[in-house]
Order: sequence, then structure tokens, then C-alpha cells
Amino acid sequence: MDRDPVLMRLDACYQAMPPVAAMRMSIAAYDGACLRLHAPLACHVNDKGCAFGGSLSSLMTLASWGLVTLRLESVGLSADVFVADTEVCFRAPLFADIEAEARLAEDASWDTFIAEVRERGRARTYLTACVMLPDGGAAATCKARYVAIAKRYDAG
Repeated sequence: MDRDPVLMRLDACYQAMPPVAAMRMSIAAYDGACLRLHAPLACHVNDKGCAFGGSLSSLMTLASWGLVTLRLESVGLSADVFVADTEVCFRAPLFADIEAEARLAEDASWDTFIAEVRERGRARTYLTACVMLPDGGAAATCKARYVAIAKRYDAG
């Protein structure tokens, strides 16, 4: 991860959560449309020597949550982001480090989502995420709904 202060804040937020810190996860890349996270296989190996399914699901959830958080911050909105529901599909065992990436779902719009947070104080959107195999296929995929609730601050 480069020393981008926005990504450093997101990483600090991740590391402040004990279960996430134990995952030894790091931000691998962010380009405004996609957030990619990395975690070493050694911390997520199961009894078969491949990545634990719960870890794959967790990394995809964290990548999606982080992407929503970054998009809100990029337009100056402070909101709590929650995963509402998710559908995960495990496609193949992964015998390598975990690389999870998240993007906005094709049928969703950042503009609509941001406008709704501004107008109503809350909104929902859908993201897709995947964990890639070294050969480029998918070890796991998910589609999830995320909800943002604007933070309200008292002026007094």
C-alpha cells in the first residue's frame, strides 16, 4: 500500500478490529472503482492445506465494506457502513495467498447511492467481490447489499 492518507485511515480502521488484525490483511490496491485486499495463506489455512472458506468470505466482506467507506469519504460524507446480506459461492480451493477484490455491482450506481445518503441520511447499494486463483479463475465470489447511515453530529 502506498502512503495515501485515505488508505492509511482505512487500514487503521481495519487494524483496530481485533479479528481483522489477526488476519494479517493489507490493502493491496485501490483505483477508485476497485479495492483489493491481500492476506497470507499461512494465517488462513484449513485442515486440507487450502484457504479457509470463512476467511475468503471475510476478506470479500471487508473489501466491499472498505470500498463503500472510501467512496463515501471521497465525497465528504461521514456514514456508518453495514453489510446487510450476502450471497457467497465457493468455486475452487485456493492454495495461495488470498487476494480479494470488490467493485460496485453492474446494476448499481454510486451517484444514486451518494444522492440518497445526502437526501435521506441512509442508502443501500450492491457490491460484487471475488477471491482470485493464481491462474485468474475465481476461488469464491459474492454479491452483497451494504447500507450506509449518515452520522449526525450535534452542533452544541
